[in-house]
Amino acid sequence: MEILDEPVISVCLECGGRNVIQDLESGEMVCSGCGLVIAEPTVNTEPEWRAFTKSENETRPRVGLPPSFSIHDKGLSTMIGPVKDAGGKMIPQEARLQMLRLRRWQTRCIVNSSEERNLAQAMSGLDRLTDRLHVPRAVKEQAAVIYRRALKEGLVRGRSILTMVAASLYAALRVTRTPMTLSEIARVSTVDEKDISRSYRILIREMDLHMPVQRAQLNVPKIASKVEVGEETQRKAIEILGEADRLKITVGKDPMGLAASALYMACIMNEENRTQKMMAEAADVTEVTIRNRYTELKRVLNLDRFKPERG
Repeated sequence: MEILDEPVISVCLECGGRNVIQDLESGEMVCSGCGLVIAEPTVNTEPEWRAFTKSENETRPRVGLPPSFSIHDKGLSTMIGPVKDAGGKMIPQEARLQMLRLRRWQTRCIVNSSEERNLAQAMSGLDRLTDRLHVPRAVKEQAAVIYRRALKEGLVRGRSILTMVAASLYAALRVTRTPMTLSEIARVSTVDEKDISRSYRILIREMDLHMPVQRAQLNVPKIASKVEVGEETQRKAIEILGEADRLKITVGKDPMGLAASALYMACIMNEENRTQKMMAEAADVTEVTIRNRYTELKRVLNLDRFKPERG
């Protein structure tokens, strides 16, 4: 106990005494006359480090990642494992062995059910797929939500986990209108494209998912980046597809093939030399598809309105 020289609260509210002392261990301020606890310790919410610039303050956070559906436990579990204390000193051998035992039991408690083990394996597979495909985080979270719902409704039972993960990812891509085909997913996955397609249809049917209609315009930038086409040509291809939508000649056609054909037509109008083979390889379709869609667009559309003005 220590008597304060200049205490913040110098008068006891109960007895009026002025002999106020502070307990350094508990942080309480107590009247030595009647024993009244005048003030309780407050929680220090300030950081334990100092920052002199804004960048230093932003690079020294005290919190972890936000909850995520793409982590099997949503990122809310406790991690046990450092061999050093907060001051950077090595933990004694006896305490280190105890922490190893605690970490082992922590891991067992996290995946103590078949559902948790399934999620752990599925989210690990989802991480690998999204990393290889460079999928945005929002799409990854959507895929995790779809898989969790499928697991809850019993659709994963008796089926391959990785196949259902790939199907959930493709469903998330369709929901978010991200231009990516089923073939691209199958190419980086260890399962067959037909199995992914079959599982995808099961998700659509059993979970009553309503997928938005794919628009060919969304695929134009993706194809254009592969064949290195200019911005003006891309805009013209999007205009061509917009007119095709208005005339309803895109119904039932593959959006990727339509986008590649419209971009090929725009390249011809803007005198950018791109072959049908280049467009077919960039869109992952055949050259026959490019020729057929190009012929249909050329026959139906009034191409004079899309020709560049000569000044």
